Amino acid sequence: MKRTVLDLYCCQGGATSGYQAAGFRVVGVDLDDQPRYIGDEFWQSDAISFLTVHRDWIRAEVAFIHASPPCQFDSDCQRIQGNEHPDLIEPTRDALEDLGLPYVIENVGGALPKLKNPVELCGLMFGMTRTYRHRYFEAGGWTLPQPHHPRHEAPQVKMGRSPRPGEVIQAIGNFAGVGIVRDEWAVPWMNRDGIREAIPPAYTEWIARQFLAAGVAA
Repeated sequence: MKRTVLDLYCCQGGATSGYQAAGFRVVGVDLDDQPRYIGDEFWQSDAISFLTVHRDWIRAEVAFIHASPPCQFDSDCQRIQGNEHPDLIEPTRDALEDLGLPYVIENVGGALPKLKNPVELCGLMFGMTRTYRHRYFEAGGWTLPQPHHPRHEAPQVKMGRSPRPGEVIQAIGNFAGVGIVRDEWAVPWMNRDGIREAIPPAYTEWIARQFLAAGVAA
């Protein structure tokens, strides 16, 4: 069985860490240099171009592809600020489907209309108490089950002030409580910029184990 995962748009490696915890070797790809990245190998490249240029290697060596296209296009914060960002979900999906390998595409709630049958993950599903961090995952070439979503009880801290005990942190923008989130997600190598863009590794470790249990890897 192939044991390499390709992590596209990897940033500092939140998703990568989860796949590693499940026993995979992970190759990260990002348009920007990522000196904090903790994967087994890193390529600075446009993700879609990487899929084209390295097609033969990917088909021969990679078991599974994770893609987290930049979420800013579908972020409420960015729309309010009037910033412009590329919409890469559909081009990424087209490239992944052309390769024919199992994959997941991850994004934020604002992207839900563009995702096909996405599964929602929340920090409460993984024992987290200080972050909800809803993220959505479209599976291609296999089926990802939807876990039970516990009821939200804790209030979210208002942006701009330090979190109080019992409040849930929104790890977006210039949020307070970086150390709390870093500890809860087990991402000690990340700074605030990395956390803002990251998926908690627990999410992708769970996805990896679902993938292994599905028995679709060659």
